[in-house]
Amino acid sequence: MPRYRDSPGSAQTLKDDPAPLGGTAVGRPHLSGLLDAPAWPWLAAGLDLAVLVVAVMLSLHWTSWAPQPAGLRALLAFPVAAMLAMWPTRMRARRLDAGVLDDLWPVIAAVSVAGMLTAAFGRVTAPGGIDEPTLVGAWATAVGLLVLSHSVVRLIRRRFRGREMSGRPTLIVGAGVVGARIGRWLHTRPQYGLRPVGFLDWSPPPANLVGGRPVPVLGQPSDLSRLIRETRARHVVLAFAGRPDRHLLPLLRACDELGVQVSMVPRLFEHTNDRMTYEPIGGMPLLTIGTGRYRGWKLTAKHVLDRVVGSIMLVCAAPLMIVIAFLILVTSGRPVVFRQRRTGQHGRDFGLLKFCSMRGANPDPAAPPDLGADRAPGGIEGPDRRTAIGRVLRRSSLDELIQLVNVARGEMSLVGPRPERPEYVELFSDSLDRYADRHRMRPGITGLAQVGGLRGGTSLAERIELDNYYIEHWSFTLDAKILLRTLLAVFRVPE
Repeated sequence: MPRYRDSPGSAQTLKDDPAPLGGTAVGRPHLSGLLDAPAWPWLAAGLDLAVLVVAVMLSLHWTSWAPQPAGLRALLAFPVAAMLAMWPTRMRARRLDAGVLDDLWPVIAAVSVAGMLTAAFGRVTAPGGIDEPTLVGAWATAVGLLVLSHSVVRLIRRRFRGREMSGRPTLIVGAGVVGARIGRWLHTRPQYGLRPVGFLDWSPPPANLVGGRPVPVLGQPSDLSRLIRETRARHVVLAFAGRPDRHLLPLLRACDELGVQVSMVPRLFEHTNDRMTYEPIGGMPLLTIGTGRYRGWKLTAKHVLDRVVGSIMLVCAAPLMIVIAFLILVTSGRPVVFRQRRTGQHGRDFGLLKFCSMRGANPDPAAPPDLGADRAPGGIEGPDRRTAIGRVLRRSSLDELIQLVNVARGEMSLVGPRPERPEYVELFSDSLDRYADRHRMRPGITGLAQVGGLRGGTSLAERIELDNYYIEHWSFTLDAKILLRTLLAVFRVPE
């Protein structure tokens, strides 16, 4: 099968060379896996139905209700009602990297609706209706077992995908900056379930100008149908190829005919959020973008809630912070806490607090050191001066616990983009796209980038992308998810 290598002006034949950035060579056999098979949604629905039947049986076993045949038939309507209630939520749809928290509320809502319908059905069809403790037990057991089964399946899928044993082969149309970024995200995060196998573009720029590509450019978009058959691709991502959009319409029709799913990066994606509405005007679709949530009364409510909750957490965490301060004082001496200038909302500087975790002074450098390409500041800069207690504090993020004081003062939020030192802010604002946009909201103790593993000297571009995504999609629900994920990360004590 022909393959191509990126070059400044054209695509050249790539024979037996491995894919760039350690990418998977096209044509290499992979176990697509039952968990990513086209029939998987139906298998998953069958698993859910079995779990719901088990929940009913367990509830009957745990209670003393001896139902008559009519009552038992009414109770067995509960799994069917739950399946019908879950169907509109599309919980079994192939969402990319959906987490257990994304399933929790839809499961509770669907099973609750099913419980009410079952109770009403039992009153009509069964003498005396359905025993309430049995129905409540079935409801609680169903919620617990469904969340547990979804979590186990998700863990197995991520494990298989992490070993490149699963994931849908994916072609990316557009090998420029945006397409290359999509390819790198999918390549380094197999939990999304899309395994890039190649790019298509009419005139791809050199790979070094777009940050590198994990897989090669295989040809032009006009070769899409042939390449779908050759690579057995089951997903196509449209990401700004080098020609007008009208040239992409035949590609969409070809994918539809071949049964290949298509995802598309929208224009103005930097400001696209989950509050878009679709309205047709004549034969023209119109997308209305919701206004940003980083201003107005909801943001004021967030700031008030941050200060109230932060103050309560500060009081609750005071005994632990006293123990930490005592251990630092005994093992390292003074200072116990150090203050470092950071840039907050609207570019205003404040003093961020941290427990001392290193020997010697904690400098606030006048000039930032050379970090290298796309590497964010953080982690261990220079010689490792961490103390024994400092290693534990930094691994568990307990050195940042005292930042609850910053939250109580109103300088920070519990959740938001992490603040950076002013010298880095000045440097990155001039050289990196959308870096200054992070200052639309107050910085946070934790954030979407941090729970996504982007801590220390990780990719700065990816941090910026997630920080701005958080701002555009901010909600109290998203904050709650990030806080829960932060607690899980702390208990796992990651390195």
